[in-house]
Amino acid sequence: MLKIRQAEEKDIELIFAFICELAEYEKMLNEVSATPAILKEWLFDKKAAEVIFVMEDNIEVGYALFFHNFSTFTGKAGLYLEDIYVKPTYRKKGFGKALFKELVKIAYQRGCSRMEWVCLDWNKPSIDFYLSVKAKPIKDWTIFRLDHEEIKDLANS
Repeated sequence: MLKIRQAEEKDIELIFAFICELAEYEKMLNEVSATPAILKEWLFDKKAAEVIFVMEDNIEVGYALFFHNFSTFTGKAGLYLEDIYVKPTYRKKGFGKALFKELVKIAYQRGCSRMEWVCLDWNKPSIDFYLSVKAKPIKDWTIFRLDHEEIKDLANS
């Protein structure tokens, strides 16, 4: 039976395992510098983000990590989806859709004006799903990023 639950501090190792699985799927495992200790600090001590799991028969088969951003144009918070991942053997069974729908409910209940995320260009199954729920790609916008070293260098310059 499908069930959604909020992550708890005792789930740190499980969250970390899901992050590593997602990174491997996205061919980016070498970029993971998170550790369970870092995740505990930022997810549970600082409460910077939240995690929910989708479960089948009390086994976690997928997860989503999200946090709030803010739109100055709407004057309201938005929900930013950082990760959504379902184990390969559970795909095409509605688990990802259930996770996504739960996030939409959370955004609605919290009065968020937007829900946003990024998707790798090559991830056609995910893109097709997002288009099917009427999500729109944002044209004319480019994502920019400063990584830790650039932040450090700029802050110290």
